[in-house]
Amino acid sequence: MPVSSQPRIIIFTSSSCPWCNRVKQYLREKRFRFREVNVERDADGARELRRRNIKGVPVVLINNKPIIGFDKAKIDKLLPIR
Repeated sequence: MPVSSQPRIIIFTSSSCPWCNRVKQYLREKRFRFREVNVERDADGARELRRRNIKGVPVVLINNKPIIGFDKAKIDKLLPIR
């Protein structure tokens, strides 16, 4: 998929989160690029989750629409999954 047609994906993670690794692997398998924000190391990322009143990770933002947790059905609905 050309980079220009890719949706904007940001994944908020933490180092000790096994579901974070699963969601990253799933998106890699589907060949989607994403930006990872580790909220333990990135104060701005942690602030963004607090601003959205989200307390856990993973959080996947797809074109600014949040998905809390690793929810394949919601991810597939927002992405052009083949």
